[in-house]
Amino acid sequence: MPKLLLVEDEKSIAEGLAITLEAEGFQVAWVKDGLDAIPAWERIRPDLVVLDLMLPGMSGTEICRALRSRSDVPIIMLTAREAEVDRVVGLELGADDYVTKPFSTRELVARIKAGLRRAPLAEQLEDEVPVEASGVRVDRVRHEVEVEGSRVDLPPKEFELLAYLLEHAGRVLTRGQLIDAIWGSDYVGDTKTLDVHIRRLRTRIEPDPHAPVRIQTVRGVGYRFADR
Repeated sequence: MPKLLLVEDEKSIAEGLAITLEAEGFQVAWVKDGLDAIPAWERIRPDLVVLDLMLPGMSGTEICRALRSRSDVPIIMLTAREAEVDRVVGLELGADDYVTKPFSTRELVARIKAGLRRAPLAEQLEDEVPVEASGVRVDRVRHEVEVEGSRVDLPPKEFELLAYLLEHAGRVLTRGQLIDAIWGSDYVGDTKTLDVHIRRLRTRIEPDPHAPVRIQTVRGVGYRFADR
């Protein structure tokens, strides 16, 4: 039974979610104060965290940053804000996905299931060899990235996206293919999440992010990683 940590200060939302998620076969632990989130994570070691952005005591962005410094546990952020900047901030801090309130529980359940399929088990990677193209090297086993020989640290979703692009270097990958591969075929969000991750990747691996040569945009289709 997958364990979920729900960090949400609105009692009506949290109780309704807990009932729905438990009916879907999840074990749910709920905390309503941001200050309780990290101790709860350390105690429970959940398989995924559902994290509200606006919390008393400690904000969702602070919690996300703290969790990412300790773990690559999948994080889905809940936000009542519509501004894209809030979504971008959450993704930049390492959140895997976001859901904007009001949301349907069916949508959230679908995203949780996709999030739980996100990270492959270490034993499934032990025979994989590093991939390299255009001066970028990705080692899935060691979870390491090097750009021109220098180590670059990436959040989990950016790491997965870069690895997938390198594994298919030279090929044009549609937005749909990339979303299916990284977020799962039942992902119900839009493509903005993918675009944010691509933009962030470019700031980390491109000589000039405004004139990218490694991750190339194929207008109207998707992206291609240069295989030179």
